[in-house]
Parts: sequence; C-alpha cells; structure tokens
Amino acid sequence: MKIKIVNKSRHPLPSYSTLLSAGMDLRAFLDDPLTLAPGARILIPTGLYISIPKGYEAQIRPRSGLALKKGVTLLNTPGTIDADYRGEIGIIMINLSQEDFVIHDGERIAQMVVARYETVEWEPCGTLDETLRGAGGFGHTGQ
Repeated sequence: MKIKIVNKSRHPLPSYSTLLSAGMDLRAFLDDPLTLAPGARILIPTGLYISIPKGYEAQIRPRSGLALKKGVTLLNTPGTIDADYRGEIGIIMINLSQEDFVIHDGERIAQMVVARYETVEWEPCGTLDETLRGAGGFGHTGQ
C-alpha cells in the first residue's frame, strides 16, 4: 500500500524496525529537548502529515521499551488518525514514573500501525441471538 506523506521534520520517514514489524516508529520533532515531569502529559509534534486511504486508519501506539524502562506511555491509546485528517501527527505522552523524562529531537516516541476497518450500518431489532456467554461481563469466567 502506498500512502502520501509530507515530512516537515529533519528525520527519516516512519519505518519498520524489522521485516515482520506491524508498527513503524515515529520520532519527536523538537527545536529543543523537552522535560516531561512525573504525572505530566504533553503533545509532541512529529512534523508528519499523511493521507490515509478510505477504509483505513493509522493507529498510534506506545513503544513497549519506553513503557517498561522509563514508565512513559501514550494517552488515548491507540489513537486513531482518520482517513480525512490532514493535520500534523501529534503524540500525547504521559510520564507515569517518579522521575523526569527528557524527550530529544529525533527520539523514537511512538509507533504507527495502518489498519483496515469497516463502516457500520446499524440494523435495529428487538432481540439478539443467544450465545453461551450471554450478558456475562467483566470477570464472568471467574479467572
């Protein structure tokens, strides 16, 4: 699949780290390093603008290494970039650790997965088909 992209940053285009990676790394586009204090959140620019085809979305997800090693993750996860959005991709980061986290220009801060989706048409009805689970919700299996 080819997707149009405008790169206003100084960094390479998003890319897959390995042959079988689902997500492409996104990098911070900053003039100066930013410090994210414990408990704080911030919107980090990427300098990237994309045109996703109809029937697809771009999902923005945390990087597992940052979450495990630094306690830094993303809010609104996964974030969705809709096919009709043409603004800059921004990454909403939060520091869940007890220490300051410094974000540097070019640092890999998130990953993006492009995924297909279906558009739903609701079909109002009076009842639904029966299943073994039924209305069982959170913790209904006792596990």
